[in-house]
Amino acid sequence: MERIPILVTGGCGFLGTAVVSALLDIQRYAITVIDINPPSLGSTTFPNDVRYVRCDVLDPATLLKTFSESRPAIVIHTVGVYPLGMKRYSMEGKEMVFEVNVEGTKNVIDASRMCGAKGIVYTSSVTVVFDELNKDFRNVDETWPTGRAGTSYGLSKAIAEDIVLSANAHDFVTCALRSAPIFGPNDTAIIPTLHSCIAAGQTPFILGTGTNFQDFVYVVNVADAHVLAVGNLLNSQTAAGETMFITNGTPVTTRDLCLAVWKEFGHVPRFQITIPEALASWMGFGAEWVSWLTSTEGLLSRGIVSDGCRDRYASILKARRVLGYAPRVSLEEGLKISCQHYQKQLNGRSKR
Repeated sequence: MERIPILVTGGCGFLGTAVVSALLDIQRYAITVIDINPPSLGSTTFPNDVRYVRCDVLDPATLLKTFSESRPAIVIHTVGVYPLGMKRYSMEGKEMVFEVNVEGTKNVIDASRMCGAKGIVYTSSVTVVFDELNKDFRNVDETWPTGRAGTSYGLSKAIAEDIVLSANAHDFVTCALRSAPIFGPNDTAIIPTLHSCIAAGQTPFILGTGTNFQDFVYVVNVADAHVLAVGNLLNSQTAAGETMFITNGTPVTTRDLCLAVWKEFGHVPRFQITIPEALASWMGFGAEWVSWLTSTEGLLSRGIVSDGCRDRYASILKARRVLGYAPRVSLEEGLKISCQHYQKQLNGRSKR
């Protein structure tokens, strides 16, 4: 059977790697990956039956050349800039974020159309709704408005999502998958950040009530959703022009998530101290000043406090109905796998 050509942008990244692996499991796709840092020849880290090409989404000419050579039926666009630390909660450094997340997406759409692709699956984010930082979002669905985010990431993803959906047509179908914060092996944000709280002595402190619920999603589940979306756009096309939230479907309190992660590293706080949100916010403000004065970023800021004290979870009923999406790996199992992987990384560093 002739394999269907699929192109994945950012296919060497955290999510992109998982998407490529999930596509390979189907055994009906010929995969091309573009990335600014593709693996070197002979690399044993990446699968050898995938074509890797060095390409920047901000380079339209090279992008078009690569797309024209691979002639994908569907493009999966995972490339994006996600600011970490205090920049996550502001517009600081927005130029690069908007350039990659918005202009890069426009370039991918143009190249996809010009090479004759049938459509695009776009990796969006729950932040297109959730990044109104001082608001609670409970059981959100796809009818909720976007474009109100107060962060460079949330706003850039909302603009890019609109561009992708506006490109949907009878001969070029598009959809957007709004992923919750992703964790898993090689995660550089969630697991490492929560683990760092142990050494910093911050685990006893509860910001706000600690009873607010938030969504997370294991990386394999997000990859599965992308593969389902590809199949949909190639066949029934019921996902065309649609957005869908992709989460693990099990909202968890911030405190319970932290405790579950710390437990995997053999740590249980010996006591607990609840810090009211207003006081925590002032502490975050002070921490920001210390960071500015010392040019070293700490683990606390007003953005982190606000984000950590809010309810942020969405319904995945639409993804279940349209794509047949069902989280394959539970939150508990995913956390265990992720923490064990991170522990091996830490052990490897200590032996150097």
